[in-house]
Amino acid sequence: MHQQHDLTVGVVWKRLLVFFLPIAAGTCIQQLYNAVDGLIVGRFVGTVALAAVGGSAAQIINVLIGFFVAMTAGASVVIAQVYGAGRREAVRSATGNAIVAFALLGVALMAVGLIAAPAMLRLLQTPEDTIAASVLYLRIYFLGVPFILVLNMESNMLRAVGDSVSPFLYMVVGCVTNIVLDAVFVIVCRWGVAGVAIATVLAQVVNMLLLTVRLLRGEEATRPDFRSFSLRSGYLKSMLRIGLPAGAQNAMYGVSNMIVQVGVNSLGTVVVASWAMTSKTDGIFWAVSNALGAAITSFVGQNLGAGREDRVRQCVRQGMVLSLIISVGLSTLIMVLAHPLLHLLTTDAAVIDTTYEMMTYFVPFYVTWSVIEVLSAVLRGAGDAVRPVIIIGLGVCLLRVVWIFTIFVWYHTLPVLCWCYPVSWAVTAAAIFVYFRRGHWMERSRTALRA
Repeated sequence: MHQQHDLTVGVVWKRLLVFFLPIAAGTCIQQLYNAVDGLIVGRFVGTVALAAVGGSAAQIINVLIGFFVAMTAGASVVIAQVYGAGRREAVRSATGNAIVAFALLGVALMAVGLIAAPAMLRLLQTPEDTIAASVLYLRIYFLGVPFILVLNMESNMLRAVGDSVSPFLYMVVGCVTNIVLDAVFVIVCRWGVAGVAIATVLAQVVNMLLLTVRLLRGEEATRPDFRSFSLRSGYLKSMLRIGLPAGAQNAMYGVSNMIVQVGVNSLGTVVVASWAMTSKTDGIFWAVSNALGAAITSFVGQNLGAGREDRVRQCVRQGMVLSLIISVGLSTLIMVLAHPLLHLLTTDAAVIDTTYEMMTYFVPFYVTWSVIEVLSAVLRGAGDAVRPVIIIGLGVCLLRVVWIFTIFVWYHTLPVLCWCYPVSWAVTAAAIFVYFRRGHWMERSRTALRA
């Protein structure tokens, strides 16, 4: 095991921070790309195109693709645990199985997306003036799904064995490629929404190829070969046991957001475009928060595999402090820079004003998400997959659905629509904290690792 990738030694907060920073930097680069993408679409194609790319189409992508991308967390936990335990042949078997499984899933999902795109958009009551562009964008995007799933699997595999730098570097290359292709296809060639989708797919292909080369040239323990490319290993079952609940959790987020999107769509195209714009302005918080969760999951997985429960407990405390610092700092920065950034992204005054109003309902309450992110990441790294998903499903997802069909129906206003998010965060944070303290998750993890 390479010392630089071994998360079971060294000062906990330093190792966690060094491991976390490249993941955070990569996701921030990706958010920068998303902002530039929004700038290009908003400035050179128009508000309708912005709504087409960032409205219902984005929600469909988040649900379908997000489900399988989240499932890669199951594979990364298993790989981290066996890597921490020093079982090198098991790592090779697990990585080969994971690559084959997600490549096949990607092909199946691509077929579903190509066929069902129009029906899914109609189901979400997508505004009529954005339907055609949304269908075109989705169909091109789904052509790249097999590459997207494999590259996410490969990135998580490298992080699971302690390498967070390589995925960061290749993500930078992919994002730069995407921006350059966006400019060429949209500004020069004037391909509109199709140009945005084609640029995204090609950039993902580049990213995946770089990751594949890195794995093939990496250390022997993590280098897959043709003998490991199968679906027969018992590790695949463990990956699915952890990955399916993670995918279900992400899908529940997506489904609840899709139902919220129906409420957004009912308020008109300006609100739809503004809703899409919020992800361009506050996306950095979610990117950094998710990066910290990914780092904690791999850290916990390796240390539990090595039997270092003392380091896991330190990770919980120190990870929570780090998350709270990040939440307060980024929330403040986002609100300070909101107006200048929005004016950069669009010239539509109504979209600017509405987006800023939405942000005042969301951003000040992001600190409550720190509890959910850190504790769920620890539980996921320990292999406790099902119970946290049930808590989050009820507290975040079901509560939002009930809110939209009751309170929002009674008071059909933008503030009432937005408030379903901070309320659901607060309820879920309280519930998962109680479970974490009383759920005996560490004992179950010990039992599973001995099996």
